[in-house]
Amino acid sequence: GGAAARPFVTHYNALSTDMVMRIAPELYLKRLLVGGFEKVFEINRNFRNEGVDTVHNPEFTMMELYEAYSDLDGMMALTESLILDLVQNVTGVSDVQMGDRNIHFTAPFARITFDEAMRKYANVGLEDLRDDTLAHRKIEEFGIHMDKSFEYANVVNEVFDKMVEPNFVDPTFVHDYPVEISPLAKRIPEQQQRVQRFELFAGGMELANAFTELNDPIDQEGRFAQQAAAKARGDDESQAMDYDYVRALQYGMPPAGGLGIGIDRLVMLLLGVESIREVILFPQLKRRESQD
Repeated sequence: GGAAARPFVTHYNALSTDMVMRIAPELYLKRLLVGGFEKVFEINRNFRNEGVDTVHNPEFTMMELYEAYSDLDGMMALTESLILDLVQNVTGVSDVQMGDRNIHFTAPFARITFDEAMRKYANVGLEDLRDDTLAHRKIEEFGIHMDKSFEYANVVNEVFDKMVEPNFVDPTFVHDYPVEISPLAKRIPEQQQRVQRFELFAGGMELANAFTELNDPIDQEGRFAQQAAAKARGDDESQAMDYDYVRALQYGMPPAGGLGIGIDRLVMLLLGVESIREVILFPQLKRRESQD
């Protein structure tokens, strides 16, 4: 668990059980917070059974960290300082050329809410897409092909990915995400349908994802149940129910902030290359057709 993605399924002969390759280390790193570790991080390999394009590879490198008694603001400050420090130390300048785009890495990074971004670039609000008729019309209008089930969360993700995300060239924090696409983030107290989550975008792609972490076991079990119901309706990328993780939260996880950064995409930016295949030694490629 820990992300919206389809895992690779395999079989472990010694225990005669089916297992999955991890799509993220999140739920285990947060178990360490429950166990008393106040700051943890891991630079890891993740595996997601998804398509291949210029910013996706089914095996990729992530850095994830969790800090007890921090929150979304702490993660935002950490992310900004870390990225700026890397750009300056690796490139020696604050502007990075990526294809025909010039990306300006200067503080403070721009900020915009998820709903504001949807309205600005897709001319549709988050609440508007709860209307199935309007949602279908917008999907058709945008020329989006829905490979996934027509769940609200999938519609929102597809519209954002296709119509909004490519517009963020300079680093931009998008925050206040809908709860339906953020099952592990804490709600905003005065906006129960929104959560304390941001993603950082630059060069038209996602670089980082962060939450004020959900540590309420009752709310978490309810979110897992909703995800499991979506999975039962055919949404292969929804989270499965994880009673063991809920049980860990019942012992008590401190308030915390969490952050994940895609290392491969970060290296793309630092080198100014436009394809993830340029920064992975052995990327997955489509099979060459037989010459016979």
